[in-house]
Amino acid sequence: MSQESEFRVEKRRAEAILTLTTGTAVRGCFFLAGSRASHGGPERVADLLNAETGFFPFELNADASPYTVLYNRSQLVLVTLLEDTIEAQLDPGYSVATERSVRIMLSNGESIEGNVRVYRPTGRDRLSDYARLPDAFRYVETQDATVIVNSAHIVELREISEA
Repeated sequence: MSQESEFRVEKRRAEAILTLTTGTAVRGCFFLAGSRASHGGPERVADLLNAETGFFPFELNADASPYTVLYNRSQLVLVTLLEDTIEAQLDPGYSVATERSVRIMLSNGESIEGNVRVYRPTGRDRLSDYARLPDAFRYVETQDATVIVNSAHIVELREISEA
């Protein structure tokens, strides 16, 4: 009879498309914990990516039988979240953070437009303040999806006016 380990932690899956520095885009799932010690609520993809450096597990499900691979965070340019829940809105203070409309050029030549939230006090909530935030992986809400950008792969960041 097989027994589950007392150390086993149940994980939920979050579907996403990863864009890697090689230009490859892969579809699969992150494994996320039900809670996080650093904040209330479930673990989010950005929490997982910002928690450590090095590799993270990702389940590829393109084949008939899914398998897990390890990807290096530094080689990850962009994550496109595929679930309906908008992870960025789970940040405490989301509704009061300053929203900035931006265009971001990435190291792979791709450009994205969307909105970012700057969680800083009034007067310290400029785009330049956002650029200096310590988290490597940051949410951008585009018209089509919520994405997470690796700030190490941001070549140009500029504010645009919503017309």
